[in-house]
Amino acid sequence: MSKPCIICVAITGSVPTKANNPAVPITISEQIESTHEAFGAGAAIAHCHVRDDDGKPTPDPERYGRLKEGIEAHCPGMIVQLSTGGRSGSGLDRGGMLPLRPDMASLAVGSNNFPTRVYENSPDLVDWLASEMIKYDVMPEIEAFDLGHIVQAAKMAADGRLKSPLYVQFVMGVKNAMPADERIMDFYIETLNRFAPDAHWCAAGVGPAQITVNEWAISKGGHTRTGLEDNMRLNRDTLAPSNAALVKRAVDLCDKYERPVATWQQARDILALRPVPVV
Repeated sequence: MSKPCIICVAITGSVPTKANNPAVPITISEQIESTHEAFGAGAAIAHCHVRDDDGKPTPDPERYGRLKEGIEAHCPGMIVQLSTGGRSGSGLDRGGMLPLRPDMASLAVGSNNFPTRVYENSPDLVDWLASEMIKYDVMPEIEAFDLGHIVQAAKMAADGRLKSPLYVQFVMGVKNAMPADERIMDFYIETLNRFAPDAHWCAAGVGPAQITVNEWAISKGGHTRTGLEDNMRLNRDTLAPSNAALVKRAVDLCDKYERPVATWQQARDILALRPVPVV
């Protein structure tokens, strides 16, 4: 299979702490350094969250701005994807970083259950976030936690609320949401191809499912996500020493299935992103 595989690295997230794994990058400088290592290992997209001085998740645009600037300086060409997720903020605060015009931003188009709470994404908020992404020329990565999210994203693209082609990520292994099940992934791929045949897709596995979902996605011709946000271990007994180590596992799977790892240039071309500004 000759199709390049885009590897996204989710460097920090909103939940992991250094108590869980000392390698989790919390400060802006730690995040930039960890992203630089992952970029060198083969990641073309950096999925980013930021933390406050106490290490708690925040939607602070100023912190996002510093992180974006640092990644662009130290990882030239890498695709910067900022999170609009609900663990970091609420309401319109969730899109406060979109005027920074990152290359991409995550977008959940519907609600679902998480392990201990409802991940609420009201239709009005989803429409506002989508309109802000169009306004600032930010490509959404649709985070699909359920089948209805795929259908809704296709509907939003059809009526102009999202630009086409879509980039849809299947998030698998979250407790109370979509399980990590290969037959379900196959059905999701079939459903996406039916409702949005020009869409690109990616898959992420949470916890122990990470490496399994990476392999399914790579072997089926999709793109994939890894990183310490989703999983902090190499195996049951070994903590991952870095985001780069998790990226390396995905690169090894690309080699196994004879998939070239997409360079940042190839990734930008596949996703039809705007050119990197000439400095």
